Amino acid sequence: MDRTVRTVEDVLALLDGLFASESEAGLATGDGKGFWDRFYADRSRPVPFFAAKPDENLAAYLDQGLIVPGRALDLGCGPGRNAVYLASRGFDVDAVDLSPVAVAWGEDRAHEAGVDVRFLCGNAFALPSAEWSGPYDLIVDSGCFHPLPPHRRVSYLTLLDRVLAPGGHLALTSFAAGAGMGSELTDADIYRERELQGGLAYTPESLRWIFSDLVEVELRRMREEPPESALFGVASLWTALFRRSATPSGDIRPAHDYA
Repeated sequence: MDRTVRTVEDVLALLDGLFASESEAGLATGDGKGFWDRFYADRSRPVPFFAAKPDENLAAYLDQGLIVPGRALDLGCGPGRNAVYLASRGFDVDAVDLSPVAVAWGEDRAHEAGVDVRFLCGNAFALPSAEWSGPYDLIVDSGCFHPLPPHRRVSYLTLLDRVLAPGGHLALTSFAAGAGMGSELTDADIYRERELQGGLAYTPESLRWIFSDLVEVELRRMREEPPESALFGVASLWTALFRRSATPSGDIRPAHDYA
């Protein structure tokens, strides 16, 4: 008889097990490496976000002066399209993904583009502090947040507290409720069904509540971009830019107490 729960992380890991994948459709935090390796193995597949194009909202934030070059982290970077773009615009970029296949593709893209990106392979929530070179002025998340089961929002917010600099920004892209993408079950029903359905859809109100410790700069639908565009954009996604409040120099805000 095993008694495995002693810490909050033990509880979160136990809940991860409820979503352990018995098929390619069921993904849990830290459980999707094999799925994503297979997903990214064929670089010629006609997947819209395989193209080496940055998110349209990310380009817009830069063009509008809402964000400026600094130290950036691309969470769930995939094959590095946003990471390479940010590096080309003067950012010092770290990029992390669970899939070694995706990271290898990203490294190839950075080399081809002649830019420096520091790629990390692993579960962002489990990487030791020494792996991070932050704090980061910008964290970009284009598809890492919405596949998470509800309990891993705790880990996500804790990570933001650890690595997002005072005054720094979170640029988030996630499934939009009502757009036919992702599950619209309640959090409680997600655990009853034990099925993530490829990701969770969010309303603007739910995103504002989850990220209520940050200041909302912009929250809107992603603009649809035609295939010939140099930017990636599909209208079934939300894009949001949040800012962490600045604190006096040397005043490190403690992480949330989730215990």
